[in-house]
Amino acid sequence: MTWAGGAFGERGRCVLAPNADLMTLDGTNTWVLREPGAGRSVVVDPGPSIPSHLDEVAAVAGDVAVVLLTHHHLDHSEAARELAERLGCGVRALDPAQRLGSEGLAGGDVVAVDGLEVRVVATPGHTADSLSFLLPAEGAVLTGDTVLGRGTTVVAHPDGRLGAYLDSLDRLHELAAAHEVGTIWPGHGPVIDDALGALDFYLAHRRERLAQVEAAVATLDAEAPDVARQVVEIVYADVDEVLWGAAELSVRAQLAHLSSR
Repeated sequence: MTWAGGAFGERGRCVLAPNADLMTLDGTNTWVLREPGAGRSVVVDPGPSIPSHLDEVAAVAGDVAVVLLTHHHLDHSEAARELAERLGCGVRALDPAQRLGSEGLAGGDVVAVDGLEVRVVATPGHTADSLSFLLPAEGAVLTGDTVLGRGTTVVAHPDGRLGAYLDSLDRLHELAAAHEVGTIWPGHGPVIDDALGALDFYLAHRRERLAQVEAAVATLDAEAPDVARQVVEIVYADVDEVLWGAAELSVRAQLAHLSSR
């Protein structure tokens, strides 16, 4: 599937950053949100510091009220301060180190700009500071890396925690089951039109992987220093070895979760 961003609903425009690789898929999705007819916009995840990308975001966004971050990873946050200083606005994020200005951001907050309403949903797990942004008027949720448009995300130990991630998926699933969310606007990859189906898949996939890891550990010496790597070689044997480093971080998060149960 070819993904190039574009306009979605009446309030969303995705500007795709040219930083495609195995981890970022087609590149980082920078989202520009604006209420129809309004003068000011909100920019979510300015992405990497690539001049051509920032020029395009600035052209699409126009007058920007605030920059919001889903989490601190550089492919989402690197250009946040640079873009905000250029456009004369602040940066709001859960992580204080990512902010520009005095305003933070946390689950339960509502960001209102010229009639646009963005509700902040706490979705830790991929990282400790991961947030999602619900647009009630669109029935859409911006998930950053919590849910991707293609494939599944990495819960990278130690910042990523599987228990928190599963709770976050449950939280998003509840919104979808209650028909508050119908579509997912992710941080990488294409828009997902069936939010409930995607979240069902994500939850089932995590349970399956966790069971596979638990079964693999049962065949190994759990005290071995390289047990995580051995689990990767068993459970992720069908995955490109280029991704095994990321898979090992995910396995470490799963092992930590299993040991805490």
